[in-house]
Amino acid sequence: MIAFVRGEVAAVTLTSAVVEVGGVGLELMCTPNTLARLRTGQQAALPTSMVVREDSLTLFGFADEDEKQVFELVQTASGVGPKLAQAMLAVLTPDAVRRAVAGDDVRTLTTVPGIGQKGAQRIILELKDRIGVPFAASGGGMPMPAEPWREQVQQGLVGLGWSAKDADKAIEAVAPDAGAEPDVAALLRAALRTLSRA
Repeated sequence: MIAFVRGEVAAVTLTSAVVEVGGVGLELMCTPNTLARLRTGQQAALPTSMVVREDSLTLFGFADEDEKQVFELVQTASGVGPKLAQAMLAVLTPDAVRRAVAGDDVRTLTTVPGIGQKGAQRIILELKDRIGVPFAASGGGMPMPAEPWREQVQQGLVGLGWSAKDADKAIEAVAPDAGAEPDVAALLRAALRTLSRA
């Protein structure tokens, strides 16, 4: 799996960017918002998600880890493939997707080309317990800088099938053990123990 690419932007098209990495040009499919930040000849570092099909290997590039996380999560809903997930992020920000799912907002989701009323309802039903709540909706103002280990542990727990809400509770339970240099693997194991006891 290719987690990110870093290199010089060799070309930018309407739907993709080519980033030169070690003498090889990698084409990344990106949203218009991500492409707007890239300039030919400048260095770029983009988180990526690789989609493997029988007849193709496609790399999707993102502005940040949050966008990548939402892209991968919405694909766990039935009927949502990488193209539709990318279309969602082309129309809506990651937080707007979370708000729509958390707030049963079918209307917002149907603004995405390819998502009808039934599709939006299915996405909400399947993702509501796992997508998390946007920071603004939780009553905060500006987000606090998150400690990287928290995000890694949460991604691990959500990837193993726990809801974002349960993952957050487990992370809070193990946070006192994090220390100055957190051991992510140990914290993930501790969080799993907490969840299995609950």
